[in-house]
Amino acid sequence: MMDRAHLAWPFFEERHRALASELDAWCSANIRHAHGDVDAECRALVKQLGAAGWLRHAIAGVSCGGTTDAIDTRSICLLRETLAWHHGLADFAFAMQGLGSGAISLHGTAEQRERYLPRVARGDAIAAFALSEPNAGSDVAAMTCAAHANGDDYIIEGEKTWISNGGIADFYVIFARTGEAPGARGISAFIVDADNPGLEIAERIDVIAPHPLARLRFHDCRISASLRIGEPGQGFKIAMQTLDVFRTSVAAAALGFARRALSEGLQRATSRQMFGQRLADFQLAQAKLAQMATTVDSAALLTYRAAWQRDQGANVTREAAMAKMAATEGAQQVIDAAVQLFGGEGVRSGQVVESLYREIRALRIYEGATEVQQLIIAREMLKESALLERGPHYPATGEQT
Repeated sequence: MMDRAHLAWPFFEERHRALASELDAWCSANIRHAHGDVDAECRALVKQLGAAGWLRHAIAGVSCGGTTDAIDTRSICLLRETLAWHHGLADFAFAMQGLGSGAISLHGTAEQRERYLPRVARGDAIAAFALSEPNAGSDVAAMTCAAHANGDDYIIEGEKTWISNGGIADFYVIFARTGEAPGARGISAFIVDADNPGLEIAERIDVIAPHPLARLRFHDCRISASLRIGEPGQGFKIAMQTLDVFRTSVAAAALGFARRALSEGLQRATSRQMFGQRLADFQLAQAKLAQMATTVDSAALLTYRAAWQRDQGANVTREAAMAKMAATEGAQQVIDAAVQLFGGEGVRSGQVVESLYREIRALRIYEGATEVQQLIIAREMLKESALLERGPHYPATGEQT
């Protein structure tokens, strides 16, 4: 059973505690690990999560099927942590509904919101977020996929890669260069339906923890200008705001994996007999368990600090980056330690800790690799330091140094 002691922390309200408890019970009764067709399993999980009402938390707008008019970050994080504890693909299915439709939740027109968000909330439409390109991953400003205005339409040309839900999504929120300014300021956001002529799945990508992934190709892909999200040139800002919402939830997913690894490791240590005593009776095993528990709690504190601050309306660029970095790196260490406690059984295919070992690796890369998080944290610190040095009589923004 999942440890829920941290729900007593002051970051949470009673509604959060009830939400986590209800989802934990639902997962225990409904989530089953299937083996074989990952696409089919992911589609089925989206349907299950939608039918049970969990996907309503992933979108904003009560009128569009959401639980609240603004995304509650703590709820998103608790949901991802709980789903990840039970099943990595269930967490993926939930998270991508939120990330894939997040730009529409935050900046979509009333028509866009009404057309897409209710279907996402019900699990009737699968969403995808298409930002990365073959030569533009962490460096978003290097994007070359372009959208050219043509009357009342845009024509999109280029490629996107490493796109989660690629190949099974019903629509993609894509980011393309529209040329209003150089670099990141000349990017706009668009919605492209999966059956839109000119969009093709160029390649399906297999990874160590199976998830639907693909490379997309756009050629003479014509869409209505009404499917642009926000104003021209605002795409980078929209992408970063969407990632700021969901980056903290990546930390929460890593936390769920780490908690499950700690639980499995503790169970193994207290049941495994070695040299006439339990594995847990050896001081080396005790030290390992202590380090695992401390790493989990440290990551949890950073994760839910960032989630709580965002729900209070604060800018959490630095805090979200800290949480993402600490939780994903920490989870890798905790899971590795759990595999070590299992010995040879830890690398046997089908073992929970073996599955977790494969699941965690990608989280240290996607939605900003650890090294990118370090740059974000440092730049935010330097920015704050410069403002403090200037003194209160200087304007806080818009000034050249």
